[in-house]
Amino acid sequence: MRGMPEGMTTRRPYSSDLSDARWALIEPTLTAWRQRERRAGLSIGRPPRHDLRCILDAILYVDRTGIPWRYLPHEYPPHQTVYYYFARWQKEGVFEQLSGLLLRLVRIAEGRGPEPTACVIDAQSVKTAATVPAATQGTDAGKKIVGRKRSIITDTLGLLLTVLVTAASVQDGPAGLQLLTKTAAVHPSLRKAWADSAYRTTVTEHAATLGIDLEVVRRDPATRGFTPLPRRWTVERTFGWLMLHRRLARDYEALPARSEAMIHLAMIDLMTRRCTGESTPTWRGT
Repeated sequence: MRGMPEGMTTRRPYSSDLSDARWALIEPTLTAWRQRERRAGLSIGRPPRHDLRCILDAILYVDRTGIPWRYLPHEYPPHQTVYYYFARWQKEGVFEQLSGLLLRLVRIAEGRGPEPTACVIDAQSVKTAATVPAATQGTDAGKKIVGRKRSIITDTLGLLLTVLVTAASVQDGPAGLQLLTKTAAVHPSLRKAWADSAYRTTVTEHAATLGIDLEVVRRDPATRGFTPLPRRWTVERTFGWLMLHRRLARDYEALPARSEAMIHLAMIDLMTRRCTGESTPTWRGT
């Protein structure tokens, strides 16, 4: 297998696998994580260890294709091992760390400052799989969806800053309060935000206390059909990018925090491709 210890068989890579250039962006973070594990005496298994690149390729395969963990191709490490690493990296914030690192790299590559000064807020309700605990679900009465809600904040390029997964019954306002508080702590340079009318009043007032001017972008009632709204269209495009990953077409994760990790993984996939100039293939093969 590519990247595995000497003596093991090689395989043809899947289209979801990391290229050498994309792996080079991620490898230092995961190598540092493994070194901390060794120093703490929490090493996993006996040498030869499972290759970190192969583990991440397997996780990306699940995110991209939407298959259950147990259906991972046999060329990858055992699905129990892959899920163990996924759960550990989620719990220890490794995916958020990688997402933040890549965010800065993409912004610099596109001629922006490393830290954003403006952001966009929105939410998306999605149906859940039968395996998702009922206690973590709810009903979005407006969209008539039983499931979970993904509330996100992106920069003006559409790159993810923060994500919060809740029951779909949670209103946009309360979720927006949590999102803004977390985002302002991680990105204190933020001064401007755009959102729809669901975030008016309480969220707008809270944003002001954080030093952020939140502007509500309203749709013209005279407009018919789909029309991209100023500023807000970037976050809608981000939701479209996420849907390139079939694991996100529904919410399959038992824990909301694992759902957030899958969203970070999709953005890690996207941002590594943008850093290296590689395209993201669609399901039409283009």
